[in-house]
Amino acid sequence: MSLPTRFGRCHPIHCILPPYLLQNLARNGPPDLRNIALEVLALDSTIRSNRIICSMMETGAHPALAAVAKHRTVYTANNSTTLPGQVVRVEGQASSGDAAVDEAYDGLGATFDFYFDIYQRNSIDDEGLYLDATVHYGQRYDNAFWNGQQMVFGDGDGELFQRFTISLDVIGHELTHGVTDSEAALVYSGQSGALNESISDVFGSLVKQYQLKQTAEQADWLIGAGLFTDRVQGVALRSMKAPGTAYDDPLLGKDPQPAKMGDFVETSEDNGGVHINSGIPNRAFYLAATKIAGYAWEKAGRIWYETLRDTSLTQTTNFSRFAARTVINAGHLYGTSSAERQAVIEAWNEVEVRVV
Repeated sequence: MSLPTRFGRCHPIHCILPPYLLQNLARNGPPDLRNIALEVLALDSTIRSNRIICSMMETGAHPALAAVAKHRTVYTANNSTTLPGQVVRVEGQASSGDAAVDEAYDGLGATFDFYFDIYQRNSIDDEGLYLDATVHYGQRYDNAFWNGQQMVFGDGDGELFQRFTISLDVIGHELTHGVTDSEAALVYSGQSGALNESISDVFGSLVKQYQLKQTAEQADWLIGAGLFTDRVQGVALRSMKAPGTAYDDPLLGKDPQPAKMGDFVETSEDNGGVHINSGIPNRAFYLAATKIAGYAWEKAGRIWYETLRDTSLTQTTNFSRFAARTVINAGHLYGTSSAERQAVIEAWNEVEVRVV
């Protein structure tokens, strides 16, 4: 189930934590953490299916603006599950002193600035959409999500997960689902759903790289670094550089992402493995970006962005079709004999998505 949005369509709920990670915790964790995981899974299911939230959010929606200007509003749910909650910081106000509020505010701004500065995109819908976020959602809620209207962040359980505003690439990831929804509107299932997730990882990472002014070689290529507490045997939720290596923990299990098509996971869970198989196009982007070198948002990011906006994509585009369009767009941007186009071809071939 999905929610009506200011884009004029319905879109699915996109959570940063995949269900299999929470399911592992529900099976393997001590009683208090098992209960938290079960509550988060139940709440996530309710969010996806509860049409009442749709009308609540639609009533509070702001109109889209054509002018280029940030319009951020951060709310607190005060540990309830009522959205959007109480306003705690609006555009132009000084720091609130609440870390979650201020991280959300800064993350919304950093994502807006990235898309405008680099791709001349006016907010995530390219029409000046207001950017809203709710923090302190639920009780020890282990997740963050984009619901088609706004960002929502839990505080984490404090034992395995920190507050979910702590990672800028998570904020960039979730807001990029809004970009994808307004452009290719990739169906959130199977390979198109894994592409949807991968595109959010790509641009979530680029938001962080742009903020830190890191080259492709300097970047960590991790999604969700900083979310885990010291108790977890892992560095992040996902690694774009080395899918399948982000964590290996007794409670959370082992990172299940494949790095090439030969290891593609056929599953009916996780909407057909959208969070799992996204490792394949993630690594393709990492390889393309590092082969091209320099700042990844400048060339590799431009190729992926223009491909996302490519009108020849369908909502059910698979890896091969997307890969082929990245090669074509690299040729359009940099020439059919360019090093950039060749880097993209080599990157996809290395993850066994054959384009030539």
